[in-house]
Amino acid sequence: MVRPRHPRILEIGMLATAVVAAACERDAVRPEIAQPPRVSAALLKSGSLDFEPLASSFTCTVSGGDAAAPLALPAGFRQTIVAREGDGGSLGNWDMNTLNETGPDAGRYLYRTTEIGSNGQVIVTDLRTSTTRVLATDPSWGSLDGIVWTPWGTLLIGEERSGGRVLEVDPRTGAWHAVPAFGLRAHEGLRFDAQGSLYGISETGNGHIFRFVPDRRNDLSSGRLYALRLLAPNAAKTGEAEWVPVDLVAFGNDSDAAAAAVGATTYGRPEDVEIATSTGNAGAQTLFVAVTSEHRVLAVDLREPRGGADHASAYVYDYVKPGLNTTSAFTMPDNLALDAAGNLFITEDPGGNFNGGSGKTTGDDIWVATPSAGGALQAAATVARFASLTDCDAEPTGIYFDQGGHTLYVNIQHRGGDGVDLALAVTGAK
Repeated sequence: MVRPRHPRILEIGMLATAVVAAACERDAVRPEIAQPPRVSAALLKSGSLDFEPLASSFTCTVSGGDAAAPLALPAGFRQTIVAREGDGGSLGNWDMNTLNETGPDAGRYLYRTTEIGSNGQVIVTDLRTSTTRVLATDPSWGSLDGIVWTPWGTLLIGEERSGGRVLEVDPRTGAWHAVPAFGLRAHEGLRFDAQGSLYGISETGNGHIFRFVPDRRNDLSSGRLYALRLLAPNAAKTGEAEWVPVDLVAFGNDSDAAAAAVGATTYGRPEDVEIATSTGNAGAQTLFVAVTSEHRVLAVDLREPRGGADHASAYVYDYVKPGLNTTSAFTMPDNLALDAAGNLFITEDPGGNFNGGSGKTTGDDIWVATPSAGGALQAAATVARFASLTDCDAEPTGIYFDQGGHTLYVNIQHRGGDGVDLALAVTGAK
């Protein structure tokens, strides 16, 4: 049995009653699936998240799949719909999620973005009252994707389009303003480190990885933007690297052009980024980056043995990659979420029937990469399939763990059938 380990999340199979519940849950969420060979737990961290990985992707349907249970899950897990497209006037193409991570009601409100061309929305669901409303919208907002709760209690959202902006939104009033110092580009993942620096990417075929160091902590109005550059360029695009400053002013805030001017390393469609400090997890010295068209997840070690404000060092290595620690079944990683034990959950976005695609017969998957016991600069020890969509048209988006690690939130975007996007909470058997 592959056992990705987690100290508190999702208790499974601990009592005989839970075993019975797990059997009922298995029948509810998926048909019987042959299980893969057991893998030694000696390589995995201690904890209580045990699941039997799905042996293969689910054979999906083109009519929306199971509307009540869109995900095929391992035995013992349950999925609950917490919001539907249309609730509170919400529009569709739901993308990334975050909770209010700090404050007196921390964890009560689930925020998400809409990936539509104009009149984008930030939607909030009150998990206590089960009500959903539009927090903020603007005709100029388009292709909203990334979202993150800031250390000072606001929301940052990013536009995933050419010349896209990052916007700061007040979670109480919906008031907003742009954050030009982070640059204009196709934004997706957004994450802060423990020192208050903000990381992101440019989601293009020759995209870059960025780091923004503000002049004043908890203030993004001014600072210095850096791009990641390998010290010795190579075909694998891994190894020793440095953060080099870019001149946004010289390029009209076009951060891709500014990064190219200093020879920053490019990757094929970097999309989401994840770092443990976002949800209070361990391992805060590593930035994970999903590189979609290269079918791999990178890890960027952020420790700076050489120091220096303008040439801070980093190290880039493959964390998940077919032929390294998984197979070709792992394809086009998109969104990332760390649990409290450092297990990295990864969604796929290979496309399919949606937007004119054709021939897809299996659903997109959610994988789990477990950390190696070898310490820093080590690829994931195991990569296991955690979930699979029952709908050929849809994709899973916005995976996000609550801070206690008990609940994984995920959106089901552009579903077939009725076409209604869903927000799910995935938990273990009680």
